[in-house]
Amino acid sequence: MSLSHPGRRCPGIPAGRLEALRSRIHRKSLDGYLVTGPHDQFHLTGFDGEDGAALILPRRVCLVTDGRFAEAAARQAPWARAVVRTVPLARAIGDLLTRSRLKRVGFEPADMSVALHREIRRACPGVRLVPLPDAVRDLRICKDAAEVAAIERAIRVAEKAFGRVLRRVRPGMTERQLAGELEHEMVRQGADGPAFPTIVAEGPNASLPHARPGQRVLRPGSAVLIDWGARVGHYCSDLTRVVFVRKIPPRIGRMYALVRAAQESAIAAIRPGQAMKAVDAEARRRLRQGGMERRFTHGLGHGLGLQVHEAPSLSARSTGSLKPGMVVTVEPGVYVPGVGGVRIEDDVLVTQEGCRVLSRLSSRAEDFIVGL
Repeated sequence: MSLSHPGRRCPGIPAGRLEALRSRIHRKSLDGYLVTGPHDQFHLTGFDGEDGAALILPRRVCLVTDGRFAEAAARQAPWARAVVRTVPLARAIGDLLTRSRLKRVGFEPADMSVALHREIRRACPGVRLVPLPDAVRDLRICKDAAEVAAIERAIRVAEKAFGRVLRRVRPGMTERQLAGELEHEMVRQGADGPAFPTIVAEGPNASLPHARPGQRVLRPGSAVLIDWGARVGHYCSDLTRVVFVRKIPPRIGRMYALVRAAQESAIAAIRPGQAMKAVDAEARRRLRQGGMERRFTHGLGHGLGLQVHEAPSLSARSTGSLKPGMVVTVEPGVYVPGVGGVRIEDDVLVTQEGCRVLSRLSSRAEDFIVGL
């Protein structure tokens, strides 16, 4: 194992992130915190290598990785101490913990496998690994201005790609072809890639909230649910619209109007201090008025950032309240087996005064008639 020497600055990473984590480590009487989740590691260090871990100590940060990512670590986090391993990861981590003379080290249990935990303990029997759930994810839940801007860039790319692809939709295309075109167009517009596998569901397939695109063909009168997002500079967007091939089926049109009203009511309820479950309840109240609440089979939304699904959640089971800086999706939907489904999804920022819808796409059904 070789060690590079750390610099004095943390370029590109707000100092408050590390200081907030260190404060929590101190309150828990821990000597350090071991980060094994790639998104938490990037949030704290800017390093996005596929192999490695970060050790956060009171006065320094160590990055453990292998030779494939040594140059990337030096470029992305030159201020951190890089530990380039030539032994298995668990042993490298164990050796580092032992050399650092640590006794109690926190870790995120959701990101560490049982096997890795066992091997690290074997490599450093004198060190106690202490579970500290959500230590970094609690810091990630409210976005700073740079993160909001990054999410907005991902939204703009997704929206632009969607608009271009809609002009090419014609009867005879398959769900899979449409999904492929949209993912390709997002890359053409500047995405690193899709934020998640694109959902394209024609007709009855749309009653499956997470349908997988297949060979089903678009026809005149098809209602097609499309759920897509772009990843740009590590940050994600997540949007859903229903498009109509040449005409809007009357029954789907009625479902669409109800879902749109539910989304508008839910967004109007978003503000600092509002209980998350109350926002979900507002959408359900509106769907209940239309007799469709039982057809809404998932939570209203989720947090959005480095991951397409992260804290917080908007559901009937949510326990917290909204805070400025949170970015959430608002995506009510109704699903009728054998008929189809409707979901409308936008990305929303909680502000000091209320909220701001970050996505700019229309939600009027008439604006999504395609294939003319």
